[in-house]
This record gives sequence, structure tokens and C-alpha cells, in this order.
Amino acid sequence: MYDAAILWDWAAFAVRWLHVITAIAWIGSSFYFIALDLGLNRDIKGPADGEEWQVHGGGFYHIQKYLVAPDAMPAHLTWFKWESYATWLSGFALLAVVYWVGAELYLIDPAKADLSIWQAVLVSAGSLAVGWAVYDVLCKSPLGERPTVLMLLLFVVLVVMSWGYNQLFTGRAALLHLGAFTATIMTANVFLIIMPNQRIVVADLKAGRKPDPKYGKIAKLRSTHNNYLTLPVIFLMLSNHYPLAFGTEYAWIIAALVFLMGVTIRHYFNSMHARKGQPTWTWAATVVIFIAIAWLSTFPGYETYDEAEARAMTPYETRFAQAEGFEDAHQIVTGRCSMCHAREPAWNNMQWAPKDVFLETEADVARHARDIYLQAAITHAMPPANLTMLSDDDRRTLAAWYRAGRS
Repeated sequence: MYDAAILWDWAAFAVRWLHVITAIAWIGSSFYFIALDLGLNRDIKGPADGEEWQVHGGGFYHIQKYLVAPDAMPAHLTWFKWESYATWLSGFALLAVVYWVGAELYLIDPAKADLSIWQAVLVSAGSLAVGWAVYDVLCKSPLGERPTVLMLLLFVVLVVMSWGYNQLFTGRAALLHLGAFTATIMTANVFLIIMPNQRIVVADLKAGRKPDPKYGKIAKLRSTHNNYLTLPVIFLMLSNHYPLAFGTEYAWIIAALVFLMGVTIRHYFNSMHARKGQPTWTWAATVVIFIAIAWLSTFPGYETYDEAEARAMTPYETRFAQAEGFEDAHQIVTGRCSMCHAREPAWNNMQWAPKDVFLETEADVARHARDIYLQAAITHAMPPANLTMLSDDDRRTLAAWYRAGRS
């Protein structure tokens, strides 16, 4: 039986798959060209800024780079842009499918901010656009001539945004949005700065004019920013699978430290590719930062059981709490699931509820009605290996309750 919840979950899976595929293509080409540029042999005389011989897949490649442009327009020119565009578009679609459509479940945290769905979605989308505007103004200011100062200021902006998102959204949504905020800057760099500048250079070549080197300089600055921002974005996109990263009130500090790790890791590889040695101190710094992140993750960040009980139900929760069969469903879930999905789990040595999902109170169970339906009623994903012996009759009861609340 295929209903809206099942179809929507498969749609989310398909979009996520597309997003991962395009991200691999974009990140792969980005890292390759950064490594290539840094590793060029610039001692060879000639019109090129540098060249490199490489071997891969049984063949040899001879690559030359021109600092501004060659004397004439090449007959065949490959552009690298669709990887970036497709990654952002698929990511934006995933944001809409998961966090906007499922705003009551994944985006809004009533304990932090009393937002309606449309307000939360407006803040979500608007922050991405505002973030790019602020960043672009900074890059076009005199700070553009002082790249180190500019990067430090960009880090401050990211920390402020991390704190702001954490004041409004759920922990997982806050970190995910910081990743989307950063990814928007990266793709906008390609779409609004790097590609237009390259088109100007190509147009000058076709017209027989000597291209202005400033366009290449501007594009390289933005490309360098993208290089250092890539690894933190990947971490933030993966974070929603790990409650230790987002399930604490200090999640915004964790996110800030992740950007520092991105810098230390990329500095090592950039130095190595540029043949400037291997600064192993960066690995020590990365380990120290990661330990600090792990330490911060152990601080409590969940609302207490009493606070959860006292919190008024949202309209979404009320609908499922009043649906036919809720009492039976609540009893099944608390009896078969809450030993793990609790604020203080009772299962073996488990310290935190999986995925930061709590299934103790009536509000908890009603809030996660859709997840319960997909994970335990339609599929046998939960409980893992059916360790708590959830029967087929119990699964049918959970399915009937969800469908009653959905109708």
C-alpha cells in the first residue's frame, strides 16, 4: 500500500541520493583543481603560468595553466559549473522536502521560539539570501585585498549565524541550516562571481582584446573560500544523523569549532600540494579541536521530563493525540520503544536517545507519529532486530492510529 507518507519518504530519499551524487562531483572537481593549481611547476619557461605532468588510468596528462588567458580562444573549452548548481538545487529541494514540509517535526522547536510554519520557512529561506548578501558586500569591500582578515571576519559571521539558528530551530535543523547557509555562499560564488568573470575573459578573447587580470584574481579569492568551507559543510550535512553533534545547547559552539577543523585540515593538504612541506601540527590541532567538540557534546541540552510534560502540544501533536487508537499506540510505544528513546535511556550502556528522538510522553509519541508509522508500522526497521518483540498486531495498531490521525 502506497500512501502519502511512504511516497514522500521515497521522494526525500531520491533527492538526498541526487544531492550526494552531485556533491561528490562538485567537491571532487573542486579539490582536484585546487591541488592542481597549488602543485603546478612554475619554473618552466613559456607563456603559461605553470604546467604539470600527471598519470592516471593508464595514461599521461600534460596540463598547462594560463594566469589570465591564452593568446587565442581555444576551439574546445570545458566549463565546470553544473556540479555546483545541481548540488545546491538538490540540497535546496531536500531542505524543502524534509524541513519545510516537516516543519512541525524537524524545524520548529516550541521551547525555543513560538514560530508558525510560514514564519519558520520564511526565516529558513530568507537567512540563506541575507547570508550571501552580507558575505558578498564584505568581499567587495577593501577587505577583499586582505584575505586573511576577510576569512576571520567570515568566521565571525558564521559563528553569529550558528548562534542565531540555535535560538530559533531544533538542534538538528540549526546545524543543517548553517551548512545550507555556507553552501549557498559557495554556489553563489560560482554562479554570480566566478562564472561571470570567466565569461568576461572569454568575451575579451573572442573580440581580440587582452583580458583584465583582475577578474581571475577575484575568482580565485572566491574559489579559495569555497576550498576552506567544503569540509565543514560536509560535517554539518552529516550532523543530523548524530545527536551528539546537535543535541546540546552548545551545538552552535560545536558548529563554530567545525569550521576551525576545516581550516586546519585543508591547510595541511594545500601546503602538501603546493610542495611547502607537510605541517603535521595541523593534525594535532584538529585532534584537539575534535576532543573539545566531543567534550561539549556531553553537556546536557535536552528539556527535562517535567518540562516536556508541561509543554503545550502543538496542533500537529494534538491531532494525533486525539486520533482514534492513540491510547493503544502510546502504550505500545512506551512499552517497546521508550527504553532507548528516553531522556535517560535504560537500555544497556546507551547514554543518548537514537537520533535525539524521545518517545516517553504523550506529546513525544504524537510528535513522532509519522516516524513511528514508517519505522515500526510499515517497515520493521524498529526496534532493531525486533529486540523488544514488537508483534505484527502491534504494528497494525500503530498503522491504524497514524492513518486515523492523518485523515
